[in-house]
Amino acid sequence: MNKKMKFPPELIGAIRDGNTELLSALLKTGDGIIRQLDESEDRQWREALNLSIRLGNEDGMDTLLQGVKFDFRQIHEALLVAVDTNQPRVVKRLLDRLDQEKGNKMDVRSFSQAIFDHSIDNSQFAPGVTPLTLACQKDLYDIVSMLTQKGHGIPWPHKMSCACLECRNGRQYDLLKFSLSRINTYRGIASRAYLSITSDDAMLSAFSLSRELCKLSQKEPEFKPEYLSLEQLCQEFAVELLGMCRNQSEVTTILNSSGDENRDCSDEQAFEEGIPNLSRVRLAVKYNQKQFVAHPICQQVLSSIWCGNLSGWRGSRTIWKLFVALGIFLTMPFLCLIYWIAPKSKVGKILKIPVIKFLLHSASYLWFLIVLLGESITMEMYRDNFASREQNILQSSLHMVWVAGFFWFECKEVWIEGLRSYFLDWWNFLDMMVLSMYLASFSLRVLIMLKAHFLCQDQNNTEGCVYFTQTVRDDWHQEDPQLVAEVLFAVTSMFSFTRLAYILPAHESLGTLQISIGKMIDDMMRFMFILMIIGTAFLCGINNVYVPYVISPQLGRFNETFRFLFWTMFGVVNENYVDMPQFVFAEFIGRVLYGIYTLVIVIVLLNMLIAMITNSFQKIEDDADVEWKFARSKLYLTYFREGLTMPVPFNIIPSPKMCDCVKTIITAVSDTKYASCSLYYLSNIKQTDDNQLSYRRQVIGALVQRYIESARREFEEAKRKGNADTDTTQSDKIFQCPMSKQTFANITGL
Repeated sequence: MNKKMKFPPELIGAIRDGNTELLSALLKTGDGIIRQLDESEDRQWREALNLSIRLGNEDGMDTLLQGVKFDFRQIHEALLVAVDTNQPRVVKRLLDRLDQEKGNKMDVRSFSQAIFDHSIDNSQFAPGVTPLTLACQKDLYDIVSMLTQKGHGIPWPHKMSCACLECRNGRQYDLLKFSLSRINTYRGIASRAYLSITSDDAMLSAFSLSRELCKLSQKEPEFKPEYLSLEQLCQEFAVELLGMCRNQSEVTTILNSSGDENRDCSDEQAFEEGIPNLSRVRLAVKYNQKQFVAHPICQQVLSSIWCGNLSGWRGSRTIWKLFVALGIFLTMPFLCLIYWIAPKSKVGKILKIPVIKFLLHSASYLWFLIVLLGESITMEMYRDNFASREQNILQSSLHMVWVAGFFWFECKEVWIEGLRSYFLDWWNFLDMMVLSMYLASFSLRVLIMLKAHFLCQDQNNTEGCVYFTQTVRDDWHQEDPQLVAEVLFAVTSMFSFTRLAYILPAHESLGTLQISIGKMIDDMMRFMFILMIIGTAFLCGINNVYVPYVISPQLGRFNETFRFLFWTMFGVVNENYVDMPQFVFAEFIGRVLYGIYTLVIVIVLLNMLIAMITNSFQKIEDDADVEWKFARSKLYLTYFREGLTMPVPFNIIPSPKMCDCVKTIITAVSDTKYASCSLYYLSNIKQTDDNQLSYRRQVIGALVQRYIESARREFEEAKRKGNADTDTTQSDKIFQCPMSKQTFANITGL
């Protein structure tokens, strides 16, 4: 039976001195048999092997590997040390040794094995860190390529809600190790090296990973800073790849492909003729990739499409633009008539240009607001008629023509975008609510008219006829349909003017203010929850103090107490209402509670709200350019779509273009020759798509190659100046050693 080898004390000194002869002599057993290690000295043998790797003593490392039988865990840690010190040759030798020992399964399998390995507790590396994840975190492309070719991979972590045996055991055994392992795994997946080498489309992978990391930051708030930093890293990587484009052909290829060919084909039918589908831009907007959308290359493409053939629009003065907008506002009905008659004429093609389409729709909405103002003035001029049952429904329902157009417009949007995408935009919720209230108000007015007509025809129901035709407003019920209709109309009129803020992102200054107001409203909603809790507490306390004493007209009743405390926040009430001279003790308690309420609400909470709003405004101002360009891009994309040229309310009139479309569809369905031609056409399209897919991959590979070359040049320049810093410089992380041509080819796929 072989005896286990004891650790010689002189071994560390021999490794430090690089004395290979002494090292060989210390490891000789005399019988030529490789001894196993004593488990009690496991840490010492590991340190000896790791020290030889850190010192770059490859001969000493080879001597240790030949003279000592290390198990796969010890070689695995030595492999981590070799990756950490960036020694590709040592990594290759250790990988070959792992293949001999059949121990490479430790890295290929899930990271959870590190959780149950007690020996890792004494290691310098965090739980879940494998050689591949460590190489990815350091962006060592040669080593990452070497490991992936050996079959190593980073398994994607399970969902947080996963209840499989592996995740359940990991949480029960050591929750901290489990969480750290997940974070280290995501650090490897989110690295530039891993995205570049393992992804067919590194930019698209960065989009998806950024979105997932953002969700994880909300599900695991205890590690939110780590996840957000990784999300920012993915966004920056996608932006840097886009910045590597050198010509318009590459930009077009990148921005018009989302990685899903079926989706790209369907998107081609969603935009106007001559406008590219911009699938990747739309995907970036959906995934909230603000830096990517706000990139100059992306903005240049969007702006050129926005202006269309109007080459002089971007450079023209504001006065000229206002003059054109005023002309479109005044001639909107005539322009719509021309487009309705001849949509393919010169004027019709001009109206399809996104910026003209935007001005046309904005003019239509301004006319709608003018109609609302006119109806409000009419109601004031004929106050007596509108206050009674004698009001004419036609005088107050002209706006319903626009409402019908808006309703048809929203139906077409749902048809084009899909129901799920439609509800992702909060403006659509507002539109749906406003339209519902307009329709409800109009329906109640019609209901009153019909009910009066039918009740007056019934001779047995004269009381109902008199109520709906002659009764004055003072005798109406509180739930009278006309009262409800008037309230709904008042509220919807307010929301209609608020909806005008949707077009503000078209202007830089107004768009930034609109974004800031939106953030402030979000802060106020969160603040209202705290205010409601504290306000309800003082409402109950103060009201209970004054309930037994019905002396003060403002206190002792729940509704009156609420009104008193509400207006106290704005300082428009008389504080003497809390006085009760004949009940000293109750008066003292009431004064104390009211004083504390004033202190907490008026001084503390309101000033906290002001601080929150100021902080949100400052955040928007600090990144105003990106925020505005992102909001403007979303506005641009809505006017690139096909089929929404005719503004409200003219869109409800069936046009010859719509009849031609219906006729074409019927002909296509019934004609068998067309079907055979379609099959031939589809086969040609499939062949074209294959060519485009191959070219897109070549473009992505070229962008990755340029990115690496650019980082290499920056590193070499910084090294010449003597300012290279391996801890803070991104380029130094990527190029701690020259990259081989074979690794270059593996990354780019060229």
